[in-house]
Order: sequence, then structure tokens, then C-alpha cells
Amino acid sequence: MFSAFTALSASAASSAVPPRGRGVARLAAVTAASGLLAAGALVGAGPAAAEEAPQHRGGATATLGGLQTYDQAVVHENGSSQQVPAGLFEMAVEDGGTLQTYCVDIHNPTQKDARYQETPWSGTSLNGNRDAGRIRWILQHSYPQVNDLAALAKKAGATSLTEQTAAAGTQVAIWRYSDGAHVDAVDPQAEKLADYLHKSARAGVEPKASLTLEPPAVSGRAGERLGPVTVRTDAEAVTVTPPADSVASGVKVVGKDGKPVKSAGDGSRLYFDVPKDAPDGSAALSVQASTTVPVGRAFTSETRSQTQILAGSSESTVSATATADWADKGAIPALSAEKNCAKGGVDITASNNGDAPFTFRLMGFKHTIKAGTSQTVTIPLQEDQPYDFTITGPNGVQKRFKGVLDCRTEGGALDNKAQPASEPSPASAGGTSGGADLAETGSSGNTPLIAGIAVGFVLLGGAAVFFLRTKKDPTQTRR
Repeated sequence: MFSAFTALSASAASSAVPPRGRGVARLAAVTAASGLLAAGALVGAGPAAAEEAPQHRGGATATLGGLQTYDQAVVHENGSSQQVPAGLFEMAVEDGGTLQTYCVDIHNPTQKDARYQETPWSGTSLNGNRDAGRIRWILQHSYPQVNDLAALAKKAGATSLTEQTAAAGTQVAIWRYSDGAHVDAVDPQAEKLADYLHKSARAGVEPKASLTLEPPAVSGRAGERLGPVTVRTDAEAVTVTPPADSVASGVKVVGKDGKPVKSAGDGSRLYFDVPKDAPDGSAALSVQASTTVPVGRAFTSETRSQTQILAGSSESTVSATATADWADKGAIPALSAEKNCAKGGVDITASNNGDAPFTFRLMGFKHTIKAGTSQTVTIPLQEDQPYDFTITGPNGVQKRFKGVLDCRTEGGALDNKAQPASEPSPASAGGTSGGADLAETGSSGNTPLIAGIAVGFVLLGGAAVFFLRTKKDPTQTRR
């Protein structure tokens, strides 16, 4: 039986300071939660060399380029009004491709050059939003999916539309459903489009991911085929890349027939074929494809940068990774993580395909996964909570999980002193920070106070409640 220590860190220095104009009370509450989780870091964080365990379930990864096609809108709240830019963002996909997105988190700013990853709705503010499907309908029936602007204007009862006013009207309609915002387009024709889309939208379903591997982590004994790992994709085919040291280790990626696999399709089952004499270790396989990402897929960042929803995609590169751990005997855990906005936390799933229990500790609570079973531990976090923790397994294997919990849109961001912004900034366009200058992000006159509160709560420490779900491991090893 093996023991593991988990360290969590969430100090004020590791996250962007909330935008100016937020109440000190809310800042204190968020920082308080950060301090509770940061208490574990005082004991000793996992080493920097810890391998990052699967958390991003695959798909497109892109860098935000900024607001490209936009006009103006006015947000009304608590007796105040603020003018904000509204329209299409552009993102550059890693290894090739371009995405166009609208935001679904009006009160948060964007961070310049933020890195975004394709994410299920369950890991975003769209989780539990009964109107999320209507947002997808808007995306499918407006610009840029509909690029005949004359026809779109006619349907909306508008005289004419430009790309800028069409983008603004579409964004305004989306905000009304994503944030429940009282927002209007400044341009009368854009406002007519927004009203048409808002009133016409019909319920829809979440689009499937462009590419994922399920599950993202498997384990078993040397000499076995570990898996299966199932490919889920809308691409015609994916390229399969074996572990980097496959020649030296002898580990191969094979199909259910035991033959090496270089390409696969939707539903294909992949296995890690580990030699019987292989020393205890781990390996990773990756799959990659070129496809158009489905309209309506959400994108989130590991920084505090507003959630985006896909409006258009060029042919883009998408990828996913799965890992395998093996040993000759004892506990053999497979670890993965996923944000769970329904429970307000991060699910850590640990399956154990060994012949002995696997025990780990999480914030002072001990959990044991019996041989042949799987258990999910939900780590409850506060909204905006950064997390960074490591679980240590047998043979010194360490898996690291990090990110930011961003599950809710935030109302009440405007204050009575809010003033219209004169120019949008790629660092904040589309977000209402509540200050006179929408371009200001990452700084505040309250910063010393926030830092002081964070330090205080780090010293206090705290406890957390964990929700456990135990089940028979669905990924039993196969010979």
C-alpha cells in the first residue's frame, strides 16, 4: 500500500487580481477561500518536475489574439450604464488554424495572449444554464456562420448590416442568454438583429468535442495490454503517435487485435502494449487531427480570462493525450482530473488496476482505492479559485493538476462611477470591469489589502469537504 501527500497552492500572487470596481467584501471572500486551500502549500508543495496529469480532455488549444470585428453596446445595471465593445474575438490555434469566438462572461476582462482550451459546457459558466442551447442556435443562425448580411438584415427587419454591426448584434443577443444581462447595441440596426436573435432562438444541445480520449489515464501490470482508450472525434481520421521512448522501452500502441496502430477513427479502441520485462514506469500516447471545431464549443483559460464560445473555425489542428502507468505488483493508480461546475470543484478520478490498495491524502483526508476499483474525489473550490496540487503514487510517480475554477458569470460589476470606454483593448475588450478604463486589468488600488488578507488566511489554514463516488473500474486491464 502506498501513501501520497497532496499540496495545494492558491496565493494572491498566483492569480490575476480581480478587475477594478469589484467590492472589497467579495475580494476578501474569494481570497479567503484561496487561503484555505493554500494552507496545504505551507507543508510542502510537490516538486516542479511532477508530470501534469490529464485534465484537458483534448480538442483545440489556441491563443487569444483580441477583439477583431466589433461595434459598441451599452450594459445597464443597478442604475448605471457602461459602454463596452461587443463582437468577435480571434484565436490562433496551436499547430495551425484560426477560431472566431464570442464571449459568454460579460463582466470579466480578457487577458492578453491568454491560452485557451476546448472545454465541455460542464466545466464553464454554461453549466446549468437552461438557455445554453439557445446560444448555440444564435451562433448557427447569425454572423459569421451566416455571411449573407443582406439576407440576415432582412430577417431581422434591419435596413442593413455591416460585419461590425452584425457581430455586435450577435454578441448582445448571446449576453442576454449567457449572463442574463440588460444590454443593448448602440447601433439601431445591430439592436434589431439582437432582438430578432434573442426572440427567435430555440433550444439546442451541446456539440460534441472535436477530439477526446476516454479515459485519459489507464494502468495495469507489465506484460498486459493496458486500456482501452477510446477515440471520440468528428474528424475523418486521427494520427496516432506512440510514446516518445517506445523504441527503447518496447511499449507499443495497438488495436484490439494487438497490431500496431498509426491512425484511428471515431470509436477506435487503443491499447498500450507493455513488454512483460518492462520496469515499472509510465508512457503517453497522443492523437492529432485536422478538422473544423463544432460551432458552440466552449473555450476556457487557466488564467482569469473570460470564457469564449466558438462561432467559426477554419481547418484546425486538434489533439488529445492519454497516459498509462504500469508495475509488476502492488497498487497501480491511474489519475485524471476534470472541472465539475455542478459541484463547484474539480473531480480527481483515481482508478487502481493493481493487486493492493492505493492510499492518498488530500488536505488532511485519507482516501483508499481498493484494487480493481475507481473513486472520484471532488475538491470543492470557490469561484475564481486557482489550484495547483500534486498527488504522489508508487515508485515516486507524481501527477500535478492546476488551473482556475471559473464556473459563474458575475453580475454587479458596474458601479455608479462607471464611464464609457473610448477604445477597446485586446487585454480587456468585451468585459465590463466597472472602472473608467476598460483596458486596465491585473491591478487595483486594493492590491495591498488583498495580499494581506491572502497571507492571513494562508496562516490560518482550514478544512474541506470531499464527495466520493466509488465504482468498479470500467477500464480493466486486458491481456
